[in-house]
Amino acid sequence: MSEINLKSQLKPDSNPGRIEELEAITIRFAGDSGDGIQLTGMQFTTSTAMAGNDLSTLPDYPAEIRAPVGTLPGVSGYQIQFSSREVLTPGDAPDVLVAMNPAALKANIKDLKKGGLLIVNVDSFNSQNFAKVQYAKNPLEDGSLSDYRVIPVELSRLTGNSLAGLPLTKVQVERCKNFFALGMMYWLYDRPMDSTLRWIESKFKKNPLLVEANHKALHAGNAYAETAEIFGHHYRVRKAPIAPGLYRNITGNEATALGMVAACHLSGLELWYGSYPITPASDILHELSKHKNFGVKTFQAEDEIAAIGSTIGAAFGGALAATGTSGPGVALKSEAIGLAVMVELPLVILNVQRGGPSTGLPTKTEQADLLQVLYGRNGECPVPVVAAATPSDCFNMILEAFRISIKYMTPVFFLSDGYLGNGSEPWLIPDAKRLAKIEVPSIPSSADFKPYKRDEATLARPWASPGLAGYEHRIGGLEKAEVTGNVSYDPDNHERMVRLRAAKVNKVVQDIPATDVLGPRKGKVLVVGWGSTYGAITAAVKNCQARGQAVASIHLRYLNPLPPDLGDILSQYEHVLVPEMNMGQLLKVLRAKYLVPAVGLNKIKGQPFKVSEIEAGVESILKGRSL
Repeated sequence: MSEINLKSQLKPDSNPGRIEELEAITIRFAGDSGDGIQLTGMQFTTSTAMAGNDLSTLPDYPAEIRAPVGTLPGVSGYQIQFSSREVLTPGDAPDVLVAMNPAALKANIKDLKKGGLLIVNVDSFNSQNFAKVQYAKNPLEDGSLSDYRVIPVELSRLTGNSLAGLPLTKVQVERCKNFFALGMMYWLYDRPMDSTLRWIESKFKKNPLLVEANHKALHAGNAYAETAEIFGHHYRVRKAPIAPGLYRNITGNEATALGMVAACHLSGLELWYGSYPITPASDILHELSKHKNFGVKTFQAEDEIAAIGSTIGAAFGGALAATGTSGPGVALKSEAIGLAVMVELPLVILNVQRGGPSTGLPTKTEQADLLQVLYGRNGECPVPVVAAATPSDCFNMILEAFRISIKYMTPVFFLSDGYLGNGSEPWLIPDAKRLAKIEVPSIPSSADFKPYKRDEATLARPWASPGLAGYEHRIGGLEKAEVTGNVSYDPDNHERMVRLRAAKVNKVVQDIPATDVLGPRKGKVLVVGWGSTYGAITAAVKNCQARGQAVASIHLRYLNPLPPDLGDILSQYEHVLVPEMNMGQLLKVLRAKYLVPAVGLNKIKGQPFKVSEIEAGVESILKGRSL
């Protein structure tokens, strides 16, 4: 079944008229930033994960901490697709929209499927809020919503009724209406409430009154949906057939942080994470700060330069070292990254990409930093670059980034983005005993020690920590003489060192596994992706293959160096399509390196690709149309 055409597969239940079974459903919660939309979505996601469904989420919120209430710029959204089968994306279009005010309705109604369920907080539909979003008439009464199944609910009034008698302010009562709405959705989709009840108790443990209020609102919403008969029946999505094991729901930023903790354990080194807060990377710093007991040291620096400066120092001192940021921060760190390349120290730079340039779209996603991390430094300054494909894949690829950095004694870029960092999916928690150790090369005896004498297999220099007798050596940004590491201005030495550093990075290719091809090894169209386009590309290609089309896809996790088998794979297809959330950065690299007439499918709207957009691109190529 096409992922973009998630028609309900209604099957009779043992209690017909009360429960309908669905294979998959996509829900979008939308409202003001102060309506607790992200919290509501995350709680629904946790409950859905507990119910055993596969899922994918898309949090979408404004950059402003508190935009003007009731306005379009202040609308916050959270979309989740959950299913009894594999889920690869948060869904192209919602089946259900929960709109807390007219602004949320106006901003999101264009995406709701025809015939979809629209639940609105009718208490917020007043002339004042209509004026803020330029509604001339009440959209609930002018017939403009006739294509949808509209369920108006007096959320504010009903929430207030459920909390009558509690010594709460009007504002506190109003803030509970998201839990009333959440309770309704739990009943409608047969979700357990236990995890949310426990979360409320933990979150508000210092304020029993708020625990009681939110408990009451949640239960009241659940009971209202069941007894008011406004929906007629409710729905069930059965468990997805997933491999047995211990699962948790995880965001990309959480997976990145836990991967760094795992790297700490697997290498036997203490972790240093120096970072300056920046959206959407800040959550990694927040998460890591919880894990001091695992040998993790976090440092919130005064700026981006201080953050990477501390990280270079930590690497020099023998720690597992990393710094995290987004595109603007990478620009500020670029000179120091060059220093790390020159002194050949192992560290990882995390770039959780967002819309740019400059401050750009801080809370929106983009893949426009690829060329920046490949080439954005002075001099010949190559570094390995890896990229995660899914939220949970962030765990795997950050481990790989650390492994490469230590083995080859080089800075490594790890690429994620806002969609991966904030999005979530179920994650099979790996058995720590089965994770490969990160080997830390031993240093030679002091008698044989030369700071720039290289390992023949990796071209890495020895990692000698300061303070060891007999291992004293110079570091700094000036060019080094081969072997001795002394400062050198010799022209021949400079060219030799430039080529050695580049050859060392190219050595990483010997560790890159064979590229997985989804579909035929030869055919009409090959779709090449990287980063967070994985879900949309994979779902689209599977849909094409189900229609008998000779379409395949590959997804690149290693972007410098590129996989050694990539050229051969590209040559086996008549057309190569490269979807990217930028103006064609990987496309430029592939054309330059392999001289293939690849074409780009580009989207720069701060939103991830839809499955239908990828399919349309493939169809255009198959039919000989331009994109």
